[in-house]
Amino acid sequence: MAGEPTNSKSDGSVARDGEGNSLPQPSTSDDIAAFVAKAKSMSPFTAGGKGRLVFALDATMSRQPTWDMACALQADMFREAGSLGSLDIRLVYYRGLNECRASGWISDSAALAKLMGKIDCRGGNTQIGKVLSEARREAVASGVRAVVFVGDAMEENVDDLCVRAGELGLLKVPVFMFQEGHDAAVEQAFREIARLTGGAWSRFDPGAAAQLRELLRAAAAYAAGGREALLRMSGSEGGAARLLGQMK
Repeated sequence: MAGEPTNSKSDGSVARDGEGNSLPQPSTSDDIAAFVAKAKSMSPFTAGGKGRLVFALDATMSRQPTWDMACALQADMFREAGSLGSLDIRLVYYRGLNECRASGWISDSAALAKLMGKIDCRGGNTQIGKVLSEARREAVASGVRAVVFVGDAMEENVDDLCVRAGELGLLKVPVFMFQEGHDAAVEQAFREIARLTGGAWSRFDPGAAAQLRELLRAAAAYAAGGREALLRMSGSEGGAARLLGQMK
């Protein structure tokens, strides 16, 4: 059913709802050369196209309060984008033991809220690598203007994550890494992922709905209207200004 998430595959990629085949990881010099050529030919903003945003969340057990907060705030992303054009959102989340799921593209805030309301957080390790791989696959298959990730932990090999982030950078897909809390190692990893993709990192305090709302609205503005929309927004909102100041 449209909008329902699908299970991750055993090879680490994320399955979709019949909207295209997964892109294999480049493993030879020819594969890599073809990937780079494809990346350089792509532009994240095409005339008349809808803004497409991958909205990724850590749904491990410690994240339940922030998950509930994100459920309440996601409509603000649609409202912000609505003033600039339109926005489709693809929800990606991980939880439990090796569970990573992705929805179809959703263009209605009520539908996204209903889907998110059915999901509960479960204990497990982070799977940020799968999030980045799914975003890359979707960027190649149908175009993605930005990725938002909200989390508070990083338990993976940071060099592996940087390789996947660099591939998104070649595709001109910025990743906005929003960190809850003050873990220094997490901040270092999140900042590097953002840098490699041409995106931005920002922290928000635990339970700070106003801070997260500002960051999500800024990311939605970029996805719908590009850098110019974020620039206009930065004059009145600190979240947009923080993101814009880091983006190349």
